[in-house]
Amino acid sequence: MRLLTQFRPLLALALILLAGCGETGVFAYPPQTRGNKVDPEILAQLVPGTSSRADASALLGSPTARATFDDNTWIYIGETTKPRIGGTLKVEDQQVVVLTFDQRGTLIGIQKRGMDDSAKVAVVDRATPSPGNNASILQQLLGNVGRFAPNPGSSGNSNAVGGAGSANKF
Repeated sequence: MRLLTQFRPLLALALILLAGCGETGVFAYPPQTRGNKVDPEILAQLVPGTSSRADASALLGSPTARATFDDNTWIYIGETTKPRIGGTLKVEDQQVVVLTFDQRGTLIGIQKRGMDDSAKVAVVDRATPSPGNNASILQQLLGNVGRFAPNPGSSGNSNAVGGAGSANKF
């Protein structure tokens, strides 16, 4: 019984730490909205053929981006992320809304894209060569030991090269 009372604070701490493990634990971070996530109810208020750029801007705000070579295409990008161990982010939801306008500024099309529409990018796993040599940590730490000779002018000898009273013959 005495042993149990001694380890009670340690047991309570272990239970608290175990409760924090997992995605829904006490210490789990809440999801974060990044970018400009468009509410579907607000997006439904925009009607192709009648809504204008001013209507879209008033309802949705300014776009995240505009198409590179077409100022009539507005792109709203938003995602919900959640921090994971090691500081990486897990993308839980991703939404892209593309509004297309004609030359007069009238909305002519609305496209919605999600995570399923995204293209998978293959990451190439190789290293870029850099000039120099590949030294280990031990070689880097001990690499300069014994490489440098003492400064010849620091011995106090007045006849050393460049010392006082010496004649430089160049």
